[in-house]
Amino acid sequence: MASEETQTPAPPVGEEIHLPGPSILPLMTAAGITLILIGITTFFVLTVFGVIVTVWCVVRWVRDTRRDIAELPLEH
Repeated sequence: MASEETQTPAPPVGEEIHLPGPSILPLMTAAGITLILIGITTFFVLTVFGVIVTVWCVVRWVRDTRRDIAELPLEH
């Protein structure tokens, strides 16, 4: 049995839990990576298009995540 000093206190009742909003960016990133892999084995144009889609999606995804994190209260 653990003593009370080693247990972490529970968060206050009603504290808001931050969850990211819905996004299609993970799916588009996966599609871009798939295009890269298909393009490597078939047409080089698909590889170039896949790289462009993947880089664009990753940049947007990181930017959106940074904005969400910046909006969190400082105590988080």
